Amino acid sequence: MATVDIVLPVYNEERVLRGSVESVLRHVEALPLHEWRVVIADNASSDGTLALARELEQERPGRVVALHVPVKGRGIALRTAWLTSPADVLAYMDVDLATDLAQLAELIDPVAAGEADLSFGTRLAPGSATQRSLRRTLISRGYLALLRWGLGLRVSDAQCGFKAISGAAARELVPLVRDTRWFFDSELLTVAQRNGYRLHEVPVRWVEGEGSKVAILRTALEDMRGVWRLRSGGVPRARGRGDETTNAHEPPGASEIP
Repeated sequence: MATVDIVLPVYNEERVLRGSVESVLRHVEALPLHEWRVVIADNASSDGTLALARELEQERPGRVVALHVPVKGRGIALRTAWLTSPADVLAYMDVDLATDLAQLAELIDPVAAGEADLSFGTRLAPGSATQRSLRRTLISRGYLALLRWGLGLRVSDAQCGFKAISGAAARELVPLVRDTRWFFDSELLTVAQRNGYRLHEVPVRWVEGEGSKVAILRTALEDMRGVWRLRSGGVPRARGRGDETTNAHEPPGASEIP
């Protein structure tokens, strides 16, 4: 049995938080293979999100944890939650639960079993089923092309809010990731691939939520700066990895920066 922390990064999500936490708890209570906690990582919310998170923590002691992160940014929320967690497996999902919870075991089990170091959902691989606008699909595909050209990253989706990592891999990789906002996911995958960690893709069923807080133009500019930073400055090495750069599940040359 593995201990698993599921992190929900939230900013001003008072309206949906209780329903989402209760949905996740109902689902994991039917999965006795692991021991589960839900960690609500509040990102400097200005509404009642933090108070509600603490209320849920009191209602479900040991099952829900309220974590206050006084700075905005998904990356800093995940960094704080993951690096302070004692769990064997660390995961996160978006609070809108856009990804089908029925696929949670597919995400967690390979990491818990030691078959993968980092597992992530993909909305663009064969086998995925998404309800998503054409505009956002084209943006995602263009972004993937940028990651492949600029960083040699060989994944089919870098930004899906549905990921899991072993505690050991998180302790090695997360301190090497500099971004604290939306580029965190892409940088984590790049650092993992370049250091030879085992990546596992999970095609997901995903429904686009309403009222996304992502500012597309600003995020795109931040992402391009992140790509340039890694391409020009290099991808850092994890301790003990030496010169190993190729993932066993990647095609030859996939981790090389052109």
